[in-house]
Amino acid sequence: MSVTPYWELTFDSDGDVDGRERDRLVAQVTEHGVRDLIVFAHGWNDDRSGATALYRRFFAPIPGLAPKARIGYVGVIWPSMQFSDEPIPDFPKSAAAAAPPTAALDADTRRALVAVFPDRAALIDQLGRMLDERPDGPQGLPEFGRLVRQLIDAERGPGAADTEEEGEPGVFTMDPAAACAEFAEALAAVRSAGTPSEGFSIPNPWDGAKELLRQATYYVMKRRAGTVGEQGLGPVLGTLAGAAPGVRVHLMGHSFGGRLVSFALRGLPDGVRTVKSVTLLQGAFSHFAFAERVPQAPDKAGALKDLQRRIDGPLVCCYSHFDTALGTFYPLASRLSGDNRSCVGSEIAAVLGPEWGAMGYDGVQAVPGTVRLDLAAALRGPLPASGCVNVDAAAVVCHGGPPTGAHSDIVHPELARLALAAGRIT
Repeated sequence: MSVTPYWELTFDSDGDVDGRERDRLVAQVTEHGVRDLIVFAHGWNDDRSGATALYRRFFAPIPGLAPKARIGYVGVIWPSMQFSDEPIPDFPKSAAAAAPPTAALDADTRRALVAVFPDRAALIDQLGRMLDERPDGPQGLPEFGRLVRQLIDAERGPGAADTEEEGEPGVFTMDPAAACAEFAEALAAVRSAGTPSEGFSIPNPWDGAKELLRQATYYVMKRRAGTVGEQGLGPVLGTLAGAAPGVRVHLMGHSFGGRLVSFALRGLPDGVRTVKSVTLLQGAFSHFAFAERVPQAPDKAGALKDLQRRIDGPLVCCYSHFDTALGTFYPLASRLSGDNRSCVGSEIAAVLGPEWGAMGYDGVQAVPGTVRLDLAAALRGPLPASGCVNVDAAAVVCHGGPPTGAHSDIVHPELARLALAAGRIT
C-alpha cells in the first residue's frame, strides 16, 4: 500500500464483517494517533487485487497534499465483480481490462461471475454457451432471458427489498428479445460515437444479450452494496465511534461503493456524529436517493431521504457526462420496459426522463439547497460546511472506451484534493 497506517475491512454479501480486521482497526486507530480516517469502498472489481490497486493509486498523493495531517486509511473489500471488457483508464494490465469489447463471455468474465455467484456455475456456463451459439426460436433469446432472471433471483439477501429506491428494473421482466435489441442499438451508438456513419443497419439482438447479463449482474451488485453498507459498514462505524470518539471519519465510494457508503449512513447507530464528510465518485445509484419527494411521484421518497443530515459535514457528489455506464445503460436498464421508442446514447436520459438518472451522471437531485460547482471552483473552495454539493468532474473524469466510458476514470490528484477539502483535512 502507498500509505500508512492502512487497514482493510472485508465484508461478505450479507454484510458480515471479518471480526479480526474490525477489531484490529478499532484497537490500532488510536494507537497510531489518527485524527482523520478515510474509508474508501470500491465499485465493481472482480478481486481484492483490483480493489487494493485502486486504493494504492488513489491514496498515493494524499500524504503530500496534507503532510501535517494525522490520516489513517481503510480499504473496504466486498464481493463485487468487473466484466473484463470494462476498461480502467491508466491502470496496469494486471488490474485493468485488456480484452476488446465482445459479445461472447470470455474466460476472465466467466471466472469473475463464478466467484461472486459460486453456486451458479452451471447456469453461468449455460449462459456462456448461448452467447457463443446464438440459438434461434424459443430456445434463443427468450430462454436466455429466463436464465438471466434465475441469476437475479439467486440472491435475495437480508434487507435487499428495502434498499431499493427504484424497485426492480423493468428490463428483467419484459420480452428478452426486445430488451436485447435495445441494448444492441445503444451499444452500436456508443461504439460509433464520433465516427462517420456508413449507412443504416439494424444490429443483431444477440449483440445486446451480454449487456442484459451485465445489467443483471449490476443490479445484484447494487442491491448487495446497500446491504453491505447498512448492515455491515454502518455498525462498524458505530463500534469505532464508541472506542475512538475523537477520530473523524471520511467516507468515499466509487460506483456501487458510493451506494455502499451512503447506505452506511442508514446503518449508523443513533447519535453517532463522527462521519465528517462523504465523497461519491461516479455513484451508481439513483440521483433521487436523498430526496424527500421524487418529482415524478410526490408521494414517494428516496431510500436515503434526509440521511445527509447524519453527516457532520458535506456530501460531495462527483459526476461526469463522459460516464457512458451511467449516462446510457443505467437509465435504459432501469426503465426500458414499456418504452418502445428507439433511443440511444445521450438521447436516452432525455427520452426516458430524469426519474431514472444516476448520481454519477448528473449529481444529487431534488434536495433543496444543493450547491452545484465545477471542479475548478470546488478546488478553489471553500466547500459548504454541510448539505449536498454537486461537482462536475468532467474536466478529469473523461477517459475510457465502450461500454462504460469514463466510469472508472477516477484516479486523479484533483479528486484526492477534493476529498480532503470535503473533510476539511488540512
